[in-house]
Amino acid sequence: MNSSSVRDRTLIALMLSASLASTIGGLPFNSLPVMLGSLADSFKLDATAVGLMGSVCFAGYLLGTLGAPFWMNRLNWRLLTVISTAGTAASFALSALVKEASLLYVIWALIGFFASTMTCLGMRILADLPNKVRAYGVRQGVELSVTAIALFALPPLVISVFHYPGAALAMAAMVAVLGLSAFWVPHGPVAAEAGAPLTLAHMPAVAWQGLLVYFLFLVGNIGLWAFLERFGVALSVSPGEMGIVFAVLKLLGGVAAFSMAAVGDRAASVRAAVCVLVAIGLGLALLAGAEGFPMFAIGAWVWEFAFTCGCVFQTALAARLDPSGRAVLLVPAVFSAASIAGPALAGYLLAGGGFGWVLGLAAASALIYPLAMVCHGGLRSMRQVGVVSEVRVKT
Repeated sequence: MNSSSVRDRTLIALMLSASLASTIGGLPFNSLPVMLGSLADSFKLDATAVGLMGSVCFAGYLLGTLGAPFWMNRLNWRLLTVISTAGTAASFALSALVKEASLLYVIWALIGFFASTMTCLGMRILADLPNKVRAYGVRQGVELSVTAIALFALPPLVISVFHYPGAALAMAAMVAVLGLSAFWVPHGPVAAEAGAPLTLAHMPAVAWQGLLVYFLFLVGNIGLWAFLERFGVALSVSPGEMGIVFAVLKLLGGVAAFSMAAVGDRAASVRAAVCVLVAIGLGLALLAGAEGFPMFAIGAWVWEFAFTCGCVFQTALAARLDPSGRAVLLVPAVFSAASIAGPALAGYLLAGGGFGWVLGLAAASALIYPLAMVCHGGLRSMRQVGVVSEVRVKT
C-alpha cells in the first residue's frame, strides 16, 4: 500500500471522526425550531419566551467556546468527547423531567455549554487538514445528514405523541450514540502543539473582520431558523408535513455542504458570495408569499441550501485567513453569539410586527456577506493574506 493511499485514508478518518463529534455540538442549533416549538406547546410559552430560551442555550454555548483557544490543546481529546457527550445527554434527559419552565432555562444553558466543546473540538481537528472548504464541507454535510434523520422522526413520531419530554429523551439517546466517535478522534494535537494554549494577541486583523462579517450574516438567518417551525404552524402545516419539511431541509443542507466539499477552494469567490445572496433572497421571497405547505416547504428548502453554502464558505475563510487555527476555533463562539442575538431579536420582531419583520431581518443579514467580499476585493486577496500569515507562522 503506497504512502499516498494511507495518507488519504487517514485524512478521511479524521474528517469523519471530527464531523461526528461536531454533530453533537450542532444538535441544539439544528433541532432548535422543533424543540422550541414543542417547548412552546408543552409549557404554553409566548414568542418572546421562546426566543429567550434559545438565547439562553447559546449563552451557555458561548461560555464554552470563548475558553476553547486556551484549553483545547491541553486536554485529551478522547476524554473530552466522553465527558461532553455525557454532560449533553444527561442535560437533555434531565430537561424531560422538569415541570417548571423557569428551570428549563438553566438546563438549556448547560446543554449549550457541553455541546459547544464538541463543536470546538471538531473545528480544531479539521483546522489541520489541507483543503479547508472540503474539510468543513464534509463536517457540515455529516452534521446535517444526521440531523435530517432526527427532524424527520421527531415531529410526527415523537413530539405529536410524547410532546417535549419525549423529544428531549430522543435527543439524549442520539447524543449518546454519536459519542461513540470518541474511539476514533485523535488523543490530541501534534506533539509540537500539545499543551500549548493558543493566543489571540497577534491574530491578523483581516481574520477578525471576517469573523465580524460572519456574525452579522448569521444573526438574521438564525433568527429566522429559530421561528421557522412557528411560521409553519401559523400556515397550518401539519406535524407530518413539518417533519418532511425539516428532514428534507437538512438533507438539502447536507447536499449543499458535500457539494462545496467536492468543489473545494475553487468555490471561494465574490461570485459565489453573490450567488448565496440571490438564492437566500429567492427562498425568503417564497416564504413571504407562502399560504400553505407547498410554498412554505420550497421556500425553506431554497433558503437552507443557500444559507449552508454561505456558512461553509465563511468557516473555510476563517481557517484560511489565520492558518494557526485561532480564528476557526472562534467560529463556534461567533455562531453562539449570533444564536443569542438572533432568536431574541427575531422573537421581539415577531411579537411586535409579525413574520414579515423576521424575514426582513434575514434579508438584511444576507446582504452583509457579499458586500463585505466586494469591499475586501474578494476571497482572492483574502487568501493572499492567509498565505502570507501561514508563511510567517512556519518561519
